[in-house]
Amino acid sequence: MQDSGTAHAHFGWFKRRRQMNPDDITVVDAEMLKRAVGAAALGNAMEWFDFGVYGYIAVTLGRVFFPSDDPSAQLLATFAAFTVAFLVRPIGGMVFGPLGDRYGRQKVLAFTMVMMAAGTFAIGLIPSYQSIGLWAPALLLVARMVQGFSTGGEYGGAATFIAEYSTDRRRGLMGSWLEFGTLAGYVVGAGTVTALQLLLTDSQLLNWGWRIPFLVAGPLGLLGLYMRMKLEETPAFQAYAEEAEKRENEKPGWSELFRVHWRQLLKCIGLVLVFNVTYYMVLTYMPSYLSVTLGYPESKGLLLIIIVMLIMMPLNIVGGIFSDKLGRRPMIIGACLAILLLSVPSLLLVQSNNDGLIFLGLMLLGLSLVCFTSSMPATLPALFYTPVRYTALSMAFNISVSLFGGTTPLLTAWLVRSTGDMMVPAYYLMGAAVVGILTMLTVRETARMPLRGSPPAVANEAEVTALLKGDKPITVDTALPPIP
Repeated sequence: MQDSGTAHAHFGWFKRRRQMNPDDITVVDAEMLKRAVGAAALGNAMEWFDFGVYGYIAVTLGRVFFPSDDPSAQLLATFAAFTVAFLVRPIGGMVFGPLGDRYGRQKVLAFTMVMMAAGTFAIGLIPSYQSIGLWAPALLLVARMVQGFSTGGEYGGAATFIAEYSTDRRRGLMGSWLEFGTLAGYVVGAGTVTALQLLLTDSQLLNWGWRIPFLVAGPLGLLGLYMRMKLEETPAFQAYAEEAEKRENEKPGWSELFRVHWRQLLKCIGLVLVFNVTYYMVLTYMPSYLSVTLGYPESKGLLLIIIVMLIMMPLNIVGGIFSDKLGRRPMIIGACLAILLLSVPSLLLVQSNNDGLIFLGLMLLGLSLVCFTSSMPATLPALFYTPVRYTALSMAFNISVSLFGGTTPLLTAWLVRSTGDMMVPAYYLMGAAVVGILTMLTVRETARMPLRGSPPAVANEAEVTALLKGDKPITVDTALPPIP
């Protein structure tokens, strides 16, 4: 059993209510919070702009980098290159997570932004297979690996950054802007691809037009870097770092991460599984499913997905507000139940070949997804204590995405082609929903409560007084976990 000092070194801030005084409570700077949310959301938008472009222009990329007489084989090869980035994401999480927990979130997030922009920009410069043969797909794989490595530190860091900057009462709302940035990146990426398909001939798109959205990443990356360099470190990390400097030899390492926090790591993996399987199925795989598998016009399919995402964006912010008021558990379990019940009807609508019914099917899946996108950015960081939050979240998130989320388009396309069963996407989603329900039942409610290992965070001095006089819990866990 650890003594009190060692406990604090491993878990960050922890006090009983009777021990708390006004100096313990963080009063959040509203202006700095807005800048932090904006910078983190822009980085996420940058990441998903690339993934959106790659998914929506997959058919063209297949023709550029993987020549074949079989369109389905081309699509599989393109999604295989898409999947490679996810295989290196856990490595990026293993590198950037500990750096973020040791040296600060802001510095690491600035560096991941540069790497991510460079990898995306490089794709736009790669010659085609016709020009340099096998070197073309090889260079594409290298660029995708750079993207994946940098992304390994991006989402965990951005979610941690916003969660640690936010007040306890509005963490769901603030976190929802992270996924608003994701959807914005997707919309801009998909909109760019759709515009290119409408404005350019097939030969122009194949010869040079596909490069444009990737080259846009350069200036976007510089803007994101500027915004992130102007930020200060999160108040939660500063509070922990000041005390941790005195106890350098007692900072948690890899052994403590797995021995002490393994249950929370597994919970995070389960939640990320259902979140990302739904995400990649609806927003990345569906355009190709419509065009390649169902023979629906590609530009019309993209347009329908864009409309769904545009509707999802404001609803995501509303969902963030609801997650603060209703709690994370009702939002996420409700989303899983919706997917379980609506996946088969939604896919039947998508297969109808009627524009209105296809849109309705996609919108039902999109509404279910909104409950995840609005709640998860606040739910996942709250699973872990401040000293290990960046590392643990990056590790668990990227392992789950690599094994389950990022492989969803490839595995689903392969299963549909192998079995000939058009309902495979629905069954895949339903399996993920079951995992999500079982996982969320083991997760404690964290809405409107301080992060584990961080002092309470409020918006003003009046809330400080109310908190000290009130009887609301000031910690999620009433006791710290033992260190074996």
